[in-house]
Amino acid sequence: MYYVYVLKSEKDSKHYIGYTNDLKRRFEEHNQGNNLSTRNRIPFELIYYEAYTHKSLAIRRENKLKEFKNSYTQLFKRIYE
Repeated sequence: MYYVYVLKSEKDSKHYIGYTNDLKRRFEEHNQGNNLSTRNRIPFELIYYEAYTHKSLAIRRENKLKEFKNSYTQLFKRIYE
């Protein structure tokens, strides 16, 4: 399985969107500061994830969310309403 996930920084409340094939490991890596792009914003809370059977589908979804258009807006309406 592949996962698209959304993390929320408890330090600055900003979000991080990513994908992985091991959600637990990846979440721990973010919170241990092993990811260069998120190291200064730890700790993180996992606020959302979606599971996919194919890597290509997870990558496509991650890219759609990172465009910050309708897909992003709709997802965050679902999360926070």
